[in-house]
Amino acid sequence: MTFSGLNLVGVLIAFVVSFISGGIWFGPKTFYPIWMKAKGVENGELTTQQNKPALLFGGTILGVLVQTLTLALIINTLQVNHLDLGVLDGAGVGFALGVGIGMFASLSHRLFGGDSLKVWIIETANDAINLTIAGAIIAYFN
Repeated sequence: MTFSGLNLVGVLIAFVVSFISGGIWFGPKTFYPIWMKAKGVENGELTTQQNKPALLFGGTILGVLVQTLTLALIINTLQVNHLDLGVLDGAGVGFALGVGIGMFASLSHRLFGGDSLKVWIIETANDAINLTIAGAIIAYFN
């Protein structure tokens, strides 16, 4: 993998769009209430042990940044090796990684951890969608 030729503006935009998309996905008017109910959390409220904004948002920012940068490195490496990747190709790479690795890497963890398929779908579909959008943005800027 190579950083040579990587467009950091595209990575930053993909990161911001993914972070905002995740915020909308897990918003109070979208999937947050359904997700919390499926997880068995009463009234959708976290306990004081769980509600640590610095850790929650810091971890989310770090996770989205690592996902976006990894995707960018993969797309950039493919492009440096003379593959002509357009926006749809970048979206395809993001989708393949989001579904093929992101979603299914956590399936057994969720099931053995006692979570329902609904929880797994809500959580990982967001990742797959965000990586698909990020892949398109990164390919566009590269």
